[in-house]
Amino acid sequence: MAIKSLICQVAVDVAGKSHNCQANAKHRISMGETRLKVRNGRSWDHYCTACAATIIARDLAKLTALQQLKPTDELAN
Repeated sequence: MAIKSLICQVAVDVAGKSHNCQANAKHRISMGETRLKVRNGRSWDHYCTACAATIIARDLAKLTALQQLKPTDELAN
């Protein structure tokens, strides 16, 4: 039996063309810039480095709290 992962399919790549960040349309990702790509069903969502840093920091905090394996009030019901 394979052990499941809490991390979905994620990668860092270089943009092939210019486009807007999925998190904030005011953030433009230029061709050749590094971006975070996250699997969304059959396609990918792309995030600029500023939004990616925010997403990663937030998720690291969630995983660190989860690592303590303490039940939360939300799950106790």
